[in-house]
Amino acid sequence: MELILSVILAYLLGSISFSYLIAKKIKKVDIRKHGSGNAGATNTLRVLGVGPAIAVLALDVIKGIVSVAIAGALAGPGWVPVLAGLAAILGHNWPIYYGFRGGKGVATTIGVLASLVFFPALFAGIIAIASIFITRMVSLGSLLFVIGTPVFTIVFLTYYGYPIAYFYLACIVAVLSVWRHRSNIVRLLKGTESRIGKTGSNS
Repeated sequence: MELILSVILAYLLGSISFSYLIAKKIKKVDIRKHGSGNAGATNTLRVLGVGPAIAVLALDVIKGIVSVAIAGALAGPGWVPVLAGLAAILGHNWPIYYGFRGGKGVATTIGVLASLVFFPALFAGIIAIASIFITRMVSLGSLLFVIGTPVFTIVFLTYYGYPIAYFYLACIVAVLSVWRHRSNIVRLLKGTESRIGKTGSNS
């Protein structure tokens, strides 16, 4: 019962698209029809500016944190928080409230992974932020984060006493995020990926 309740609540919470809601509130537009068409913080930055983008980023991260926290409170550590975290990410990517058209789930993934494997997520996050600062490519930073977190998780698995389920989740969401960023990867390989401050990016 705890598993079913946690997963359903996490998916419904993850399905709340703050970029969509904030864009509707501020500009009365569907953010999925503007900029890159992605319902996420990067496109919010492009369409609405810095303030709304920060709000979307923070709220999407909080979705992941709250989803894991609720599952942990109901069932304790283990597979239930893992599946709830995955459900929140899937909800963001394919939200039931908005015709299953959402974002790429990076911010929600940050919230989920930071809740479960804080230090691996922190180390991967530092690398990701540094890469964004240097290259101004959010997609590259996002990919470095999701790929780096399972690497650091397996390195510190025994030291921090993480359940193996947390490593499996990090691997699953890394594969999911890479797939969601497949068009970005093509542009990165071609050297045509757009950077923050320039138009045309699909991050």
